[in-house]
Amino acid sequence: MNQNERKTVARRMILLIAVACVIMGLYVMRLIFLQLVNGDDFKAKATNTTDYNFTVTAARGDIVDSAGRRIATTTTSYNVVLNKLLMGDRDLDTMLQQIVELLRANGESWNDTLLIGQADAAGNYAFTDDDTSTSDQKQLADMKETLGLQQYATANDVMEMLVEKNDLQDFSPEWQRVLAGIHYEMDRQAFSNVNNFVMAENVSTLAVATIKEHSLQLPGVEIVETSARSYDQSDIIPAVLGRVGKITAEKWKVTDSNGQVTYPLREKGYNMNDVLGISGLESVYEDELRGKDGVETITRNSDGVIVDTKLTTVPEPGHTVQLTIDSNFQRAVDKTLADNIDMINRVYNTGTMKAAAGAVVVLDVKDGSVLAASNYPSYDQNLYAANYSEYSSDPSLPLFNRALQGLYTPGSTFKPAVAVAALDSGLINQYSTVYCNGVYNYFKDYHPRCTRHGHSGNIDVVTAIKWSCNIFFYDVGRRLTSDVYDAYAYKLGLGQRTGVEVGEAVGRLTTKSDSNYMASLDVQAAIGQGNTVVSPIQLATYAATLANNGTRYRTHFVKAILDTNTGEVLSETKPEVMDVIEGTGNTFELVRQGMRQVPSTISGKISSYPVPIACKTGTPQRSETYAPGKHYLNAMMVAYLPADDPQIAIGISIEYGGYGARTGDLVVDIANAYFALKDGSLAQQAEAEKEAEQAQQEDQAQTTDPAQAAAGQTTGNAAAQPAQMTPAADTAAPETAAEGEAQPAVQDEQQPAADTEQNPDAIAPEN
Repeated sequence: MNQNERKTVARRMILLIAVACVIMGLYVMRLIFLQLVNGDDFKAKATNTTDYNFTVTAARGDIVDSAGRRIATTTTSYNVVLNKLLMGDRDLDTMLQQIVELLRANGESWNDTLLIGQADAAGNYAFTDDDTSTSDQKQLADMKETLGLQQYATANDVMEMLVEKNDLQDFSPEWQRVLAGIHYEMDRQAFSNVNNFVMAENVSTLAVATIKEHSLQLPGVEIVETSARSYDQSDIIPAVLGRVGKITAEKWKVTDSNGQVTYPLREKGYNMNDVLGISGLESVYEDELRGKDGVETITRNSDGVIVDTKLTTVPEPGHTVQLTIDSNFQRAVDKTLADNIDMINRVYNTGTMKAAAGAVVVLDVKDGSVLAASNYPSYDQNLYAANYSEYSSDPSLPLFNRALQGLYTPGSTFKPAVAVAALDSGLINQYSTVYCNGVYNYFKDYHPRCTRHGHSGNIDVVTAIKWSCNIFFYDVGRRLTSDVYDAYAYKLGLGQRTGVEVGEAVGRLTTKSDSNYMASLDVQAAIGQGNTVVSPIQLATYAATLANNGTRYRTHFVKAILDTNTGEVLSETKPEVMDVIEGTGNTFELVRQGMRQVPSTISGKISSYPVPIACKTGTPQRSETYAPGKHYLNAMMVAYLPADDPQIAIGISIEYGGYGARTGDLVVDIANAYFALKDGSLAQQAEAEKEAEQAQQEDQAQTTDPAQAAAGQTTGNAAAQPAQMTPAADTAAPETAAEGEAQPAVQDEQQPAADTEQNPDAIAPEN
C-alpha cells in the first residue's frame, strides 16, 4: 500500500470515527433530554393508573330471641353482576344475549322492571302496570319523562324510543323487548365504569357453575357472593319483624312539592340496588342491622390493563338485635290461642259463624317487655313473597297484625279503669254501694239492664268487679263522667301509644266531643262500650299497669343491641316509666281484690288454678246481628299473675268468640307455658316436639301417596265472615244492648243458650 492509499484509509477512518462520535453524541443528548429534562413527565406517563372503587355489601345483622336463638339471619346467595370496567371492547348486547340464554337454560330470571310486555302478533306493545298501583303509575310517568316523551305516550312509543336509544334495530322484536328491558334496568341502576349492574339475583348453584364455565367468553360477567335475608324461625312474630326489600325508584329519587330532586338514600351511602328494611323492626333498626359496606379497588393503567385488584376496606357486619321474646314461649302462646279458638268453635259456635281470628299479648310486668305477641291466623315469613296473593286475599286477614293494629271495643275489661278513677278521685270508697235490681232507671227513656249474675242488692266496688255488675258501673260512670274516667284510662295505657318500636294503632276513648254524644253515652262507655276501641297490646299494657299499682312502663320488643362478632352488649333497653297514678289509700288493693275473685266466677281450669290470677273478662258487642237486636260478641280478657306478686300481664281479644269467660282456659295455658319457660322445661318440650314433628314428616314422606296428599291439602283458617276490628260509631249509641247484661236463650244453631256456661259479662236487651 503506497503513501497515498494509506492517507486515504486514514481519512476514511477519521470520518467514520467522527460520524460514530456524532451519532453517539446524539444518543447521549437524547438520553440527557429524556432522563434529565423530561424524565418526570415520561415517568408519570409510564406509571399512570386509575383506581375504580366498588362497594362490597356488608352482611345484615341478625335478629335473635331473648335466649340468643336466631329468628332472622343472613344467608349466602349469588348474584350475576356486570362490571363494565372489565368488559373491554366486547359488544354489550351480544354478551347480554349469551347471559340471558344461560340463565334461561337454568330456569333463572333476570332483573327487568320495564312495565311493557312482549309484542303481540301484530308487533304492538302494551303496558303491564297495575292501574291501582301508585308505584307503577309513578314509574311509568318517570320513565316517559326520562325518555323525553309526553305522558300520553303509548307502549309502542316507549319501545320505539328505547330501541332507538340503545341501537337495537337489528334485533328481532322478542330480543328488542328483552334487551330494552335490561338496558332500562341498567339506566335505573346507573351502570357505569364505577357502578356495577346486578343482572340476576339469588341464582342457583347450577347457574353459577354454568356461567363460570363460560367465563372466558364473558369478560366482566362476575358471580358475586352476597347475603340474603332468611328466617330460621319464620313463624315467630312475622308481622312485627317486618320485611326487607330492594330500594324502589320512589325512595331513591325524591321530588318535593317545589320540583327539587334529592337522593336521600344515596347521601346515606346506599346504592340503587341495595336492600334495606321496609317495615317492622327490620325498618326501625335499619341503621343497626345494615352494617358498614367494604370497598374493592380495581386499578387500571393508561392502556386499559387491570394491574391490581384488592379489598381496600373490609366490610363490617351489622349489629345483632336481640328481642325480649323467647321463641319457644311465643310458639307456645301461638298454639294456645289457636287451640282456644278451636275449642270455642267446637263447643259453642257450632253454626255457620265461627271465631275466625284473635290476638294475645303477654308482657313482663316488671319492665314492660313483650314476652309474646300472637296473631291468629298468621303467616310464614319465608313464604311471604311466594304466597302473597293467597295471604292478601284470605278473608281472615293473616297479614293483619291484630295484636298491635286491631281495634276492639273493650267491654267489661274497661271496668277496673272506672273503679280506679272512682276510688282515686274520692267519689267512692270501699264501703260505698250501689243498689242493683237488674235495671238502671236513672234515665226516663233509657233503661239498660244487668244480669245480676251471682249478685243483687247493695253492691260495693270489689263485688262489682267480681261479678261485673253493670248497674254499679252505670251509676259510678254517670257520676264521674267520661272526662274523669277517660283521663285515668289514658294514664293506665288505653287509647294511646304503648311505646312499642313498630307501628301501632292508637285507638280512642269515648268523649263528650263525639258527634253522637249524649248523657247516656257516659253510662255505656263506663262498661267499655260507647265509642271506645283499644288494641290487645294496650289491654296488656293496661293490665300490667294495674298490676304495678298505677306505674306504666314503656312497652317494648327489643332487649339489646349486640356486637355481631363478639356478642358484647352495645346498648340495652332499660325500664322506662311513662306515667304514674299515685293511688290514694287502698285504690289498687281494692281493684286487685275484685279482679282476683273473678276466676271463681268462671267455669274451667282458671277457677281452680293453684297460682292466684287477677283478671277481668269482657263481652263487647259487634255491629253484626244474628237475629233482630241480637249482636255477635267478641271475647275479651285482661289478666295478670301471680295476683300477689305479678310477673306477667295478658291482653286477649277473640273475634266472634262470645263470652269473655271462654278465654279463661287460654289464660291458664299461657301461665303454664310461662312457668315452664322459667324452670327450663319449655325448651325441653319444644325440642321434643320438634323431633317428633320431623319424625312424623319423614314417616309421612315414606308412606303417603303424593296424589292423596295433594288432594287432602286444605287452606285452613277460612273465615265465614271478614273480621271487623273497629265497630261503626252508630252501633255504640245508647239504644244498643248494654255489655254485661243477660243473653236470653236463642233457639238457633248460631249461638248457644246463655245457661250453657257462666256469663258474668253476657248481654241482654234493654228493658
